[in-house]
Amino acid sequence: MPGENLTRVEAQQRAALISVSSYDVTLDVTQGPETFLSTTTVRFTASKGASTFIDAITKNVRSVELNGRALDAATVSDNVRIQLDDLDDTNTLTVVADALYTNTGEGLHRFVDPVDNEVYLYSQFEVPDSRRVFAVFEQPDLKATFTFTVTAPAAWQVVSNSPTPEPVSAGDGSATWSFETTPILSSYVTAIVAGPYAVVRSELTSSDGRVIPLGVFSRASLSQYMDADYVFEKTRQGFEFYEKRFNYPYPFAKYDQLFVPEFNAGAMENAGAVTFTEAYVFRSKVTDAVRERRVVTILHELAHMWFGDLVTMKWWNDLWLNESFAEYISTLATAEATEWHGAWATFASTEKSWAYRQDQLPSTHPIFATINDLDDVQVNFDGITYAKGASVLKQLVAWVGQEQFLAGVGQYFQKHAYSNTELKDLLTELEATSGRDLSEWSKLWLETAGVNTLRPEIETDSDGVITSFAVTQTAIEAYPTIRPHRLAIGFYNLHEGALIRNHRVELDVDGASTTVDELVGLSRPDLVLLNDDDLAYAKIRLDSLSLNTAIEHLAAIEDGLARSIVWGSVWDATRDAETRPRDFVQLVLGNVATESESTTLRTALNQLVLTANMYVAPAAQKETTALAADELWSLARNAAPGSDEQFQFVRFFAAVATSEETLSTVASLLSGEVALEGLEIDTDLSWDLLIALVVGGAAGESEIAAAQAADNTASGAQSAASARASIPTAEAKAAAWASLVDSDDASNLIVRATTAGFQRATDESLLQPYIAKYFEVVTDLWENRSYQIAATLITGLYPSGLAGQELRDATQAWLDTDPEPAALRRLVVENLAGVDRALAAQKRDAE
Repeated sequence: MPGENLTRVEAQQRAALISVSSYDVTLDVTQGPETFLSTTTVRFTASKGASTFIDAITKNVRSVELNGRALDAATVSDNVRIQLDDLDDTNTLTVVADALYTNTGEGLHRFVDPVDNEVYLYSQFEVPDSRRVFAVFEQPDLKATFTFTVTAPAAWQVVSNSPTPEPVSAGDGSATWSFETTPILSSYVTAIVAGPYAVVRSELTSSDGRVIPLGVFSRASLSQYMDADYVFEKTRQGFEFYEKRFNYPYPFAKYDQLFVPEFNAGAMENAGAVTFTEAYVFRSKVTDAVRERRVVTILHELAHMWFGDLVTMKWWNDLWLNESFAEYISTLATAEATEWHGAWATFASTEKSWAYRQDQLPSTHPIFATINDLDDVQVNFDGITYAKGASVLKQLVAWVGQEQFLAGVGQYFQKHAYSNTELKDLLTELEATSGRDLSEWSKLWLETAGVNTLRPEIETDSDGVITSFAVTQTAIEAYPTIRPHRLAIGFYNLHEGALIRNHRVELDVDGASTTVDELVGLSRPDLVLLNDDDLAYAKIRLDSLSLNTAIEHLAAIEDGLARSIVWGSVWDATRDAETRPRDFVQLVLGNVATESESTTLRTALNQLVLTANMYVAPAAQKETTALAADELWSLARNAAPGSDEQFQFVRFFAAVATSEETLSTVASLLSGEVALEGLEIDTDLSWDLLIALVVGGAAGESEIAAAQAADNTASGAQSAASARASIPTAEAKAAAWASLVDSDDASNLIVRATTAGFQRATDESLLQPYIAKYFEVVTDLWENRSYQIAATLITGLYPSGLAGQELRDATQAWLDTDPEPAALRRLVVENLAGVDRALAAQKRDAE
């Protein structure tokens, strides 16, 4: 990887020398299973006599021609860069190369469907991987037009950024697709998707009267599960919402959405050709949380057509703005334009929780981060870039006004269409529409790291009447910035079994302490909730009376967003070792039965499992896990038949089932001997139950093989890999380790599934040897694997379940002796932070 890096200084120097006008890219994907033929002609201007380089990660460069001169490919190319010397004012460069398919989800990914042996291809170029497919000046500010020509099997679908043309026969069962030239784009949002995809087509009319063709694509073997009509419905709702709010019509000629195999992320915003993970093609029952997340993702990527594709950041330090804006606006669109009106409760449960977690790591950074090179970009696809940025934008909207914010965004699109911008360009438009000076806001919120903690300080008289009320604000020593916050304070009282808000005040909080005089004279309520309505970005603490009320009556709060804020507050205090972990377990088990927000429920149950396994004192972990299993099974049996709650309780029950009795129940569910009304044991739930049995030693290889034979799909292969890595024997753990560390053959999702299974072990001795082994291989993995695979292994193989002094000491010893590279150290530092947090929580639990 180090040889593939690009520094910001290099990018600035190159951008100062050249300006790119166009790319003509011709690809032939009929050359066999390893490589494809890539021919690129680039037209660009330069400072006469200057030297620079073009990026091209290849197996072999066949020829390089610059301005009619043949260059010696062996001399000018190292299969990563091609050196270009003695440039003219105007230049034409043609590069012919053999490029490699990948199975890592980077570049041009090649997948063979085990169901029918059909081949599927798709590109994934963000951050620096279009260079794996064609020669390119790989940086976002060197925009150009792209003209793609693709030769592929004639029976395939071939999709790019422009509308798909009629193919022309190329003989021998192949055909050639010659696409129209694109608008001006950054290379990372170009796309090529090819294969025998099943497609459903529709259309809509844009606000400017154009008819926009729509397509939804999926693998043939999954197409029966592809609910294209629903995807089209959400897309139409998103188009109408964005075109109206942005006052700018959709900027491209068509809009295809392609659900592709072995995708590394949720989706990617290729202009007019968005790719999605196949996890969003539901072949089995999924939670309502996942269904809602799919809608948010659809609207997130659609928002990028304007913010990211039409107007693009100049360099990756403004990556946060792309992602934060899309995260904020897609949540707003989901809440206001679709049936998922509780989207802001989901945002509080997931995005904000992620942001707070990331912002408390030693690796935290300002939202507006220093990005020195591509390695920095890769590790900064994090909770600061996405979730904290979106949370801060939400607070900014509350401060300047939503109408003014959206008006400024619309002006930004008008002024900078098809060009590159920096943060100041957006702030200029927002200042113009809101009348506010945002320089101080930007300095405090975007250029400093860390999260503040807000606490209520309440004094009352003997009758319970408030005599003083203040909000205190603190920051940790490493990041001491005290910030202004716009927030609401809610008073909640028990009334006929419900916790009802009967008073609310909205105010600006700033400084170490802010008095709230308008609350003096009111009776102290049963629960005081700072940051009601979730306007601010800050950790919130409950006073002791409110915490006791929450533990006993959280389920009685009628508003889903308010419940989510309370859940998050108590969880954060648990992670900070302020609230006893077993109190959090009590809170969850006592209040989840009636939690109606699916994402809030899923988040709370995930936190329950983590708390029981890592935060509770070691001596009490098995007892706590057993209690959780028993309670979850009881909740599952008492839940409404066929409900989302029933489904989630069963899945999480299986995840914590370890005793002979609970494993017997899991086995009976899987066999059908025990049945819950309304619960179907479908393919994916069957795998969940089987893996639980494998982890508990109640099933093994023969059962895994039989399940895989019955589910001969890519998803089945991933589940089988996870199951085999979960077998509780030293031999199985060694085999899983070897398949990941000693071999580089596994695809990206098989790697991910295997690491997940490897970590599951109720007998800690099975993972103990891997503390030392991990640090023997971590540097080699970083240096010799692609970023996506390396990051998955460095995080996924770290034996975090062994959170204790031995793991802590071993990690610190490695950090003390391995100062480089910074991006690798960051991943290891984050692993260590999780151990430190677990040790502090365990100590608190034992008190």
